[in-house]
Amino acid sequence: MRNLLAAVAAVVSIAGLVVIGGTSTAGAAPVCAVDYKLNQWATGFTANVTVTNQSAPVTSWNLTWTFAGNQAISSGWSADVKQSGTRVTVSNLPWNGSLGTGASAQFGFQATYSGTNEVPTDFAFNGVSCSGDGPTTTTTSTTTTTTTTTTGVPPVGCGTAALCDDFEQQTGATPAGRWTVGAANCTGQGAVSIDNSVAHSGSKSVRVNGAAGYCNHIFFGTPLTGSGTVHGRFYVRHTTALPAAHVTFMAMKDTGDAGKDLRMGGQNAALQWNRESDDATLPAQSPQGVAMSKPLPTGQWNCVQFTVDPAGRLSTSLNGAAVEGLQVDGVPTPDIDQQWLNKTWRPAVTDLRLGWESYGDGADTLWYDDVAVGSSPIAC
Repeated sequence: MRNLLAAVAAVVSIAGLVVIGGTSTAGAAPVCAVDYKLNQWATGFTANVTVTNQSAPVTSWNLTWTFAGNQAISSGWSADVKQSGTRVTVSNLPWNGSLGTGASAQFGFQATYSGTNEVPTDFAFNGVSCSGDGPTTTTTSTTTTTTTTTTGVPPVGCGTAALCDDFEQQTGATPAGRWTVGAANCTGQGAVSIDNSVAHSGSKSVRVNGAAGYCNHIFFGTPLTGSGTVHGRFYVRHTTALPAAHVTFMAMKDTGDAGKDLRMGGQNAALQWNRESDDATLPAQSPQGVAMSKPLPTGQWNCVQFTVDPAGRLSTSLNGAAVEGLQVDGVPTPDIDQQWLNKTWRPAVTDLRLGWESYGDGADTLWYDDVAVGSSPIAC
């Protein structure tokens, strides 16, 4: 099988800065903590931010800060992100506004910069400084340079997922913000676009025109943050039954496997996982193994759930039902994971790419919607 490299831009990872502050009353408990993690390159960066409420429960929140340089936010996710000059105000969406004591909310954004890119130091939670300086005063401006919102209705079962996208905030012809479109090899006839006429929820989805052949690979992808077990959920709709030849519609870079890809797709008309490093398949491509997988139904929205465990376990469900042939439980089972367990596998996936990769025959048109990835299971 050909090598599939990441479709997202290479970045230099900078350790997140945790800012823990207090109220303006001496000796009072801290009101908030902020974990601000950068992934930075020459002229741009993404930031994944976790804000923790360390005061009384709230039903809504906002987080403010001031950039020290010329940082300019272009898009955000999982919150309403506004920038006016150097001042940034982030407000909750309807589904993540309630934070009990000790509870956290996560959001992110993409931005450009030049020169230095210093981490902000003046975070304030609902007007109270996270550095112990008391309530902050802000000036309301009528000029807002960036506003990123969704419909306010989260993808079904999104919960506390770190990545949660229904694509309703996309305003361009192709996915932007946290998403990067491309492939490591020639994209040829492959194409990715925002579709305003087909959606699982809301009014938008991402459409992938997947052409046959190695030179037509195409994906839209995003980095994943954190470590440990990864739980994913996405909805996919497609037009053409999975072919006999091997195809891929989801890939994740696995730094625990020499940076090779962990791939989900199909072969012999049924769903399968494929490990790029040694071309192992799950299930084995024997008639008995294939029979323990399932086809991916056409002409309908399908909910795909998966879990990748750093201990080497893997599970997969389709439309709420576990697929017998797509499970790795650590105990070799003939026709399922015996081949997969021929080597020690300790996955550490660092990105998510959705799209189409054909290694010969097989063209398809696919739509993706309501994508979520987190550290706990995500429902359909």
